[in-house]
Amino acid sequence: QVQLVESGGGLVQAGGSLRLSCAASGRTFSSGGMGWFRQAPGKEREFVAAIRWSGGNTYYADSVKGRFTISRDNAKNTVYLQMNSLKPEDTAVYYCARGLSPFGSRRTLDYDYWGQGTQVTVSS
Repeated sequence: QVQLVESGGGLVQAGGSLRLSCAASGRTFSSGGMGWFRQAPGKEREFVAAIRWSGGNTYYADSVKGRFTISRDNAKNTVYLQMNSLKPEDTAVYYCARGLSPFGSRRTLDYDYWGQGTQVTVSS
């Protein structure tokens, strides 16, 4: 069993930054790829970023590439999402998820455990 708890969301002005954290419990954390997804009101959950179990490979949605950075600290069982140059269209609930495989994936069906989400609101 893996439990994921996100934190770090909040209200920020456009152009600002936030750092999301996802703390995981369970000994299988370090063996799984991890991902961040987001869901805005009335929209489907969408991929944001993913990272391989080793941290050596990262993947990003085109909409956040160059602005967001995913990282992980396996010793702390934590994955991060640094978000810079935030835009109003980044407003959503952000979820972290544990992958079924050691590799990152853009697909929600490749993840088995999800956190409860943290709200990010970017004002214009």
